[in-house]
This record gives sequence, structure tokens and C-alpha cells, in this order.
Amino acid sequence: MKAIRNVVVLLTLIFTSMAYAGQVNINTADAQTLSKNIKGVGLKKAQAIVAFREKNGEFEKIDDLMKVKGIGSKLLQKNSDSIVIKN
Repeated sequence: MKAIRNVVVLLTLIFTSMAYAGQVNINTADAQTLSKNIKGVGLKKAQAIVAFREKNGEFEKIDDLMKVKGIGSKLLQKNSDSIVIKN
């Protein structure tokens, strides 16, 4: 019974975390949020995204992310469903 309960708790945690995985607003998210939600972006690239945004203003379109060093079209394609812009 204890093993079944542990499996149920584990599955609940997995499905709950999946529900929270989703879209990230590149104009408002902090570096930690960006690194957790954009595949291929670690903390260093996420910090570069935030620094670029602070220096140049909000991103107007998702493709503007490619102006950040280390961000290319393949990364954007891989994350097309999770990156959004809301001003």
C-alpha cells in the first residue's frame, strides 16, 4: 500500500509540473524563468536575454531574440510553442 501511495504522489507531482510548463513571456520573465522554460537556454544565455532587453527595450517580435549572442533560428524553432511576447 505504501508503494502505491508513493507512485500516486509521484505521478501527481509529474502531472502538476507538466501543467505549469508552458509559455514564457520574454519581455517580463527573469533569467531563472527563461532558463527553466526555454530548451537550450541555460542561466548564462538567459541572463544575456535579460541584459539585452534591459539595454534595448522590450522585444517586438520573437525573431528579435536572435540579436542576443548565442540565440539562433534553430533554438527559436525548437521553442516556438513556449516563447511569447506580451507587452
